[in-house]
Amino acid sequence: MSAPDGAAAPAGPLTVTLAVLTFRRPTDLDAVLPLLVEQAAAQGDAYEVGVLVVDNDPGGGARTQVEAFARTATGGGTSGIAVRYAHEPVPGISAARNRALTEAGTRLLVFIDDDERPSERWLSLLLAQRERDEPAAVVGSVVSTYDVEPDAWVRAGGFFTRRRLTSGTRVDVAATNNLLLDLDVVRRLGLSFDLAFGLGGGEDMLFSRQLRARGGQIVWCDEAVVTDVVPAERVSRRFVLVRAMSYGNTWSLTSVAAASAGSRPLVRARLVVQGAARVVLGAGRALLGALRRSATDQARGLKTAMRGAGMVGGALGVRHQAYRRPRASTASR
Repeated sequence: MSAPDGAAAPAGPLTVTLAVLTFRRPTDLDAVLPLLVEQAAAQGDAYEVGVLVVDNDPGGGARTQVEAFARTATGGGTSGIAVRYAHEPVPGISAARNRALTEAGTRLLVFIDDDERPSERWLSLLLAQRERDEPAAVVGSVVSTYDVEPDAWVRAGGFFTRRRLTSGTRVDVAATNNLLLDLDVVRRLGLSFDLAFGLGGGEDMLFSRQLRARGGQIVWCDEAVVTDVVPAERVSRRFVLVRAMSYGNTWSLTSVAAASAGSRPLVRARLVVQGAARVVLGAGRALLGALRRSATDQARGLKTAMRGAGMVGGALGVRHQAYRRPRASTASR
């Protein structure tokens, strides 16, 4: 494997951290940690891989669980994979992701969510794609499975359908629920996750757009799949429509944040027009679907309209906080 920018190849195996962020999800941690240790151990001597859990619970509720698992993984177990715990008490997903950036101490960092499950050879495929293209980041695919099957209306709307691209495709934006980062590039470009997006989401959207704007390449690896486990409360019609609005909202907010100060008024105006058009067209399709009794047109029309409404709000500075914490709690995503 050659080193980027003509630098000498590093001696010894390349170092990798698998970072999973968590907040009061002990069952999910019990499920995902053994899978991450298996993925790490499968790399053999080619890479030096460890696991990092960043706990965003202000009370540090996952510490005992993670440290007990770490003793098994590195001591009584046979894998020899280091599992570390880091506590990030500042609420919000951005603060937790930034903690992972600073705690990793490795050349590569791979983000995965605690409610996701990696497929066979997931990590090997991400690493192989990076070796082929030597980009700043590699993003993999996400598919969904459900605790409770969504009703026909939700399925017709395609609310959980995510993009799939040919491996090697260059992309301009990426989520962090299945993302490999070259931390040498991240540090050189001075990137971190914006704390303003910590409770509303979109921190990864802005981060990846800034990465691209500063010259970093992001490459798709379609075969590196993780499965998103969707709980029952997230398959309701209300939830998926609010989430559609949230996506539109964060797109506008990150578009404005990524623009230069001088161009922001024009960016805001363009987003208002685009969002309003989506509201009108989506509402029209939904109405037509109601008349024709087409669940597909109703659901997809409302999804388009809600995304458009979110875009208009974001362009005007209205921030939807999808992960807003109860007043008496300091919870995050």
